[in-house]
Amino acid sequence: MTASTSRHDGSPPVTTKRNDAPGGRIPGAGTILRMNLADTTAIVTGGASGMGEATARRLAEARATVVILDRDAAKGEKVASDLGGRFVQADITDPDDVSPAMAAATALAPLRTCIHCAGIGWAERTINKDGAPHSLETFAKVIEINLIGTFNVLRLAASAMSANEPDENGQRGVIVNTASVAAYDGQIGQAAYSASKGGVVALTLTAARDLSAAGIRVCTIAPGLVDTPLLAGLPDPQRAALGQSVLFPKRLGTPDEFASLATEIVRNPYLNGEVIRLDAGIRMPPK
Repeated sequence: MTASTSRHDGSPPVTTKRNDAPGGRIPGAGTILRMNLADTTAIVTGGASGMGEATARRLAEARATVVILDRDAAKGEKVASDLGGRFVQADITDPDDVSPAMAAATALAPLRTCIHCAGIGWAERTINKDGAPHSLETFAKVIEINLIGTFNVLRLAASAMSANEPDENGQRGVIVNTASVAAYDGQIGQAAYSASKGGVVALTLTAARDLSAAGIRVCTIAPGLVDTPLLAGLPDPQRAALGQSVLFPKRLGTPDEFASLATEIVRNPYLNGEVIRLDAGIRMPPK
C-alpha cells in the first residue's frame, strides 16, 4: 500500500510504502514493530457475546488462536467453534477455574494476549427513598466480579506470559482490561459499579509498572454507551435517546469499535499503562 503526502512548498508529494500485515513493519519517521499474533494464543474473558465476542473475532482474523473464557457454555462453545479456538467455562473470580484456562491456552501456543471483558452492571442508590442503605452484600459482589475478577485474570495471565520468550520488541505479552466511563462520571445509583471500574482504572498504571520488568504491557479501555446485549433489551425509543445523548457521532458505540481499539492496543508496542476512553466525547449526567 502506498500513501502520498502533499507539500506546501510546491515540491512533489512524498510517497511512502506501508505494510499492514500482522507483525509488519511500517516505515516512516521510524519503524513500528507490531506484535505478530500468528502462532500465539489469546484469552478473551466474556468472549461469548458483545464486546468480548467481537474482540475474539478480530484476534482470530489476526491469526491468533483464541481461547474463550465465559460462563455461558452454549454461546461460548459456538463462538470458539466458529473461530477454530477453544472454550473454557469459568468464573473469573475463582482461581481454580481461571488457571485451567491459562493452561489450555499455553498448551496450544505461547499466550501473548489477554483481553478481559467479563463483568456485571448494577444500579442501587447509597440510600433509597425510604432511607434504607445500599446492600453491602451486593456492593461486595460487584467489587468481587468487576475488580477482584479483573485482578485474578490479570495476575494469572501475567504469570503464564512471563514464561514466554521475548519478541523483537522485548515484550512477552499484553493485557487489556475493561473499565467504564462510570469510573469518571458515575451516575446516581452507580456507587458499586463506579467503585469497581474506578479500581480497574487505578490498577492499570500500577500493574503496568509491576509487569514492565517481565516485558508485559497493561492498558485499559473505558467504554461509554456501547450497543451490547445489556442495552439490546431496552425499547427502541430508549436506545435512540441514549444515542442522542452522545456528543458525536450521535449513536451508540458498537462492539466492533471496542474490538478494533483492543486489537490496536495489542499490536502497537508503545501503548502501555494507559486508560483510553472510547465514548465519542460523552460526559455522563447525574442520571
